[in-house]
Amino acid sequence: MELLIQQLVTGIATGGIYACMALAIVMIYQAIHHLNFAQGEMAMFSTFIAWQLLQWGLPYWFVIPLTVAVSFVGGIAIERIIIGPLGDAPVLSHVVVFIGLYAVINSLASFIWDFTTRPFPSPFGGGSQLGGLISNQQIGMVAVTLLVLVLLYAFFRYTRIGLAMRSAAENPVSARLVGIRVGRMAALGWGMAAAIGSIAGILIAPIVFLEPNMMLSILLYGFAGAVLGGLANPAGAVAGGIAVGVIENLAGTYVPVIGSELKLPIALFLIIVVLVFKPTGLFGRTVVQRV
Repeated sequence: MELLIQQLVTGIATGGIYACMALAIVMIYQAIHHLNFAQGEMAMFSTFIAWQLLQWGLPYWFVIPLTVAVSFVGGIAIERIIIGPLGDAPVLSHVVVFIGLYAVINSLASFIWDFTTRPFPSPFGGGSQLGGLISNQQIGMVAVTLLVLVLLYAFFRYTRIGLAMRSAAENPVSARLVGIRVGRMAALGWGMAAAIGSIAGILIAPIVFLEPNMMLSILLYGFAGAVLGGLANPAGAVAGGIAVGVIENLAGTYVPVIGSELKLPIALFLIIVVLVFKPTGLFGRTVVQRV
């Protein structure tokens, strides 16, 4: 029983990271209705920036907000310079651009910091709670994910900019008619997604260590969480990310065939199953358009 509780807690904590990545994916999907395959690399690059600032002697709790701010500006710049000009280009054009963006960011990080695996300090320190069942890092990951979700909910529900972003994502034509600058709202969505991704990178780096390919599997799990919860539902994406973490951890522990080597295909399997039986996700809804 104790082992089961420990695996559940670990799965929830790991799922919190997947939930952060799923949130970033959903933010961009709502802005431009495309999946950003470079989301993980953007988070990885932001984490390297945080690591470099720490190496220069800046205090940890100054580095984190600074990294989030830099990531926010970087996300806006990518949308304005690269994604925005694509406009209504075919889906394949967006896919090629995202893959190119993935390769460029990965190569740039490799060129600047090489492929040396580096330790990254935890923002929550060492130690554990509940008799060693859960570490401070795991508690912090879940707490930060829930905090980000609550802040996003308040932003989209109670602020004018948040309401404008929702309108621009749901009906760009009508939003333009009432004076909302849809392009700026999309850029803001990219900035917020990059900021959320940087948080995910900083939280996962102390566990997986820091190197240019650290976010590849995390991105796949994030996609699985977003698809499972619903690409149009941020809260569903968080629930989906946590569910993926729990399922992956329990399956790797209690299903001998899977073990630790076959955990990654579980995410692909979940994506396929959900898309076949409920394409809108467990918490998504079918959108009907009148023409």
